[in-house]
Amino acid sequence: MDRRDRVSGLVRLHLLRHAAREEIFGLGIIEERRRHGYRLGAGTLYPILHGLERQGLLRSVRRRVGPRFRRVTRVTPPGRRALRDAKVKVRELFGELFQDDGRSSI
Repeated sequence: MDRRDRVSGLVRLHLLRHAAREEIFGLGIIEERRRHGYRLGAGTLYPILHGLERQGLLRSVRRRVGPRFRRVTRVTPPGRRALRDAKVKVRELFGELFQDDGRSSI
């Protein structure tokens, strides 16, 4: 599994989480990720956003912001369920990854 595969799953969860809290837009997410020390380019972000929308987990609309239009995105009810289910799985996985099982760590 390459780095892009590992990161894209985490980005999907991150997008669902933010879109469940408020409307998101591409540049805002890129800047938010940058504040956390991650570089996320438009060529990575937008295909992920479009894929989540095709799956019915996100829904976007064009909204006027000042003199321009911006595509803003919110989570859908199926997206909320997917996020809730993913949180359970991630919590379980991270518990296993970080539990001390007496073996040497990698």
